[in-house]
Amino acid sequence: MDLNKLFYPQSVAIVGASTRIGSVGNDVLKNLVQQGYKGSIYPINPKAQDLYGLKCLPNQSAIASPVDLAVIAIPALAVPSVLEEAGSVGVKAVIVISAGFKEAGNREGEEKIKEICQRYGMVLVGPNCLGLINPEIKLNASFAISDPAFGPVAFVSQSGALCTAVLDYAESLGIGFSKFVSVGNKAVLDEAEFFRYLRDDKKTRIIAMYTEQLSDTKEFMAATNALTKGPDPKPVIALKSGKTSAGASASASHTGALAGNDTAYDALFKQTGILRASSGEELFDLIQIFSNNALAPAKKVAVITNAGGPGVLATDTLVSSGLELASLSDKTKDALKNSLPPAANIHNPIDVLGDAKADRYQVALETVLLDDGVDAAIVILTPQTTTEFLETAEAIIAAKSHAKPLAAVFMGDKLVQGAVDRLRAASIAVYSFPEQAANALAAFSKFYESAQTPLSDFMDFSDIDHERAARIFAKAAADGKKKFPEAEALEILEAYNFPLLKHVLVRSASEAATAAAFFKGKLAFKIFSQDILHKSDVGGIMLDVTPQEAGKRYKELVDRVAAKVPNAKIDGVLMMEMAPKGGLELILGSVKDPNLGSLIMAGLGGIYVEVFKDVSFALSPVRRGDAENLLQRLKAHKLIEGVRGGKVLDKEETIEIICRLSRLLMDFPQIKELDINPLLVLEDGEGVKALDARIIIE
Repeated sequence: MDLNKLFYPQSVAIVGASTRIGSVGNDVLKNLVQQGYKGSIYPINPKAQDLYGLKCLPNQSAIASPVDLAVIAIPALAVPSVLEEAGSVGVKAVIVISAGFKEAGNREGEEKIKEICQRYGMVLVGPNCLGLINPEIKLNASFAISDPAFGPVAFVSQSGALCTAVLDYAESLGIGFSKFVSVGNKAVLDEAEFFRYLRDDKKTRIIAMYTEQLSDTKEFMAATNALTKGPDPKPVIALKSGKTSAGASASASHTGALAGNDTAYDALFKQTGILRASSGEELFDLIQIFSNNALAPAKKVAVITNAGGPGVLATDTLVSSGLELASLSDKTKDALKNSLPPAANIHNPIDVLGDAKADRYQVALETVLLDDGVDAAIVILTPQTTTEFLETAEAIIAAKSHAKPLAAVFMGDKLVQGAVDRLRAASIAVYSFPEQAANALAAFSKFYESAQTPLSDFMDFSDIDHERAARIFAKAAADGKKKFPEAEALEILEAYNFPLLKHVLVRSASEAATAAAFFKGKLAFKIFSQDILHKSDVGGIMLDVTPQEAGKRYKELVDRVAAKVPNAKIDGVLMMEMAPKGGLELILGSVKDPNLGSLIMAGLGGIYVEVFKDVSFALSPVRRGDAENLLQRLKAHKLIEGVRGGKVLDKEETIEIICRLSRLLMDFPQIKELDINPLLVLEDGEGVKALDARIIIE
């Protein structure tokens, strides 16, 4: 979609321009006029003569010239007819500020305005939104009171009320905006559409967003990946509410039980390279570090401080966040030794002592930034009797010429405020506490490293039997069945060429005795019942059964389970060859998020999966790189890599199986929950084996 008419209109009509001071229609018009928008402005009000020096018109049809953008602030019931008129006169972009649509139960009205926009080829922001601001051209098509500065940050928000607070706070931090959008109900334009536009917007270097709920996950992921990967990547920083909202009902699978209310969003953000802020404060912390530094390596950090305690706080946070204290070269340490007092610490973190003036800060900072082993620096100042606040700020500003990421920490309030203002005016990220700076720099480094990793491809599978699996799902639907017993679940996996152990379902002792002749070696017996969720809990598994005793063991197993669960309907026993010795038991599974789609989980498996909870998640569809990252986030990943002389396991085959699962989930979105537990990962080159499976459908 072309959004240029939305952000760079040459003319704007305000439908609902009101004479009443304090009304939305009046505020939007006032903002356009008083904040300096240079395009043509047309107030639409059939009952007024003029407003803010502009002639009022009865309707859009009365406008003699073409109009690029219409802003609508009228009761919801009247919006469709006004949209029809806008479309008929050639308007291409619309902002519907009016509330009273989907959020108020009026879904029919929202579908109507969506249909009108599609018919006329109009783009629409809203309804139920604050509006839109483009500070570059002084376009404030909103009822926000602020007049934001122009800068590199685009802000996309689902909350209009939050927008006004963000604008006010940003002004105090000296943060400017390239684009500012309140998306409202997202009837036509959603985050993905804005992200596509911002990808090519040369005025935007950073995207910040607030969201409560996303729609069309696949499109959002594609649009975000285009931003965060490839040439000239742009960081996306997200503030997401709703972490503790009520989730789904009790799950019947391990995967469902381990997926929390917010797991899907965490997975989505990790997968697309989005940096998630835990609070509004952290959102601005991250905006600062990115807006004031060019993207560059920031892994190895030097800390310069005039107080030991804050230096230690910075160090602790840096290390716990995955960064490193830079190892200073001998040349650097010699230079520091010759320039600083004898009592100063020339090792990182560098303590220039409490009586340090600006010159001492300057020489220390200049020296460490010349060290090739230093990627970035944090400069900490605490107010002492000898401290030169403004002069030290100027020394930090001068160091920007080294083009290495910088963060300043000026601790205090009134004493440091003048210096803080000077730093912000000179585009230096400045914080009140060391932990803030360290966490922000860690996010900066994380994004830089992620952006350097090319986006991998989706794996292609030409060996699957989709029709075979579809027949099983179709029969289940016809029978009203929601849970697949293990035998049927394994058949679906077999259709998608998952590596399985040889198995057969038998329904009597005599069948077991006959079938055993087709196996070599010992067998595993598993009770087959739709009424039994976890077989091991009821003694429903028997191992190391010899073929000769298959009939006898069949009866023993059935009798044992029947005694423990007398009400369960037992349909037989699944006979399976014994799994190979060794390897590592993982769990692979999925759970359906009602909003975002299928969530894939990998983790340490077996009977203790919910005890250790060593799991990680990714949203389907997953690329090869996503599957690899899923494994790398596990503590058990070290076992796969062969920790402490252990055998290296088949990581590549495990990655392939994760991608096969993703394909299955995309082909059959009716899968609500799925467990493969355990997935036995064997030595490198020997593959994997799916030993057990459970599938639940909607």
